[in-house]
Amino acid sequence: MSTDLPESIDAWRAVAARRIYAGEVGLHRFARLAESLADCSGSCRFELTFEQDQFGAATVQIRAEAELPLTCQRTLERFLLPVQIRQTLGLLRRESDESGLPNDVEPLLVPADGELKPVELVEDELILALPVVPISPGSSEVDVQTADPGDAEETRPNPFAALAALKKQSS
Repeated sequence: MSTDLPESIDAWRAVAARRIYAGEVGLHRFARLAESLADCSGSCRFELTFEQDQFGAATVQIRAEAELPLTCQRTLERFLLPVQIRQTLGLLRRESDESGLPNDVEPLLVPADGELKPVELVEDELILALPVVPISPGSSEVDVQTADPGDAEETRPNPFAALAALKKQSS
C-alpha cells in the first residue's frame, strides 16, 4: 500500500502487482473540479485498488470521500456537500473489449502505453458526483411571484395598431 499518489502509473503493472494506493489529496490538486467549487479548501481521502476480477478482467476500484465546498444556487451561500464514491472501472486495451465487462463495471480505455494518472481518475469521479444545480439541503424554497400572463397582454400596446390605423386611413 502507498500513501503517496504518483503523477502517473503503469495500469497493467499495477494490476499484475495488485497495487493499492491510498491517502489524501488536497482539493487544490483537482484543476477541473476547482471550476465548480466555491473554493479549494479541504481534501479528498481515496483508495485505488488495482486487481483482476473473478473473470480475469483488469479493474481499478475507486473509493473516495470528500466534502466539496459548493455555492447554493438558492441562497448563494457556501455549503459542504458530503460525497462518497464507490466505483469499479474495467481497464480496456480496445473499445471492443467493453462487452466482456460485467454490467456494474464502467469501462475505461487505457492508452497504448498503459499510463494512467490516478489524480485524474479520482477527479473524474468527483466531477460526476457533482449535482447539476447545487442546493444546500437546509435551504428553503424561494417564493417566486409571477404576473398573470393575461394582465401583461392587456397593458402592452399592440405593435401593429399603428399599421392598422394607416390601413384604415388609406381605405
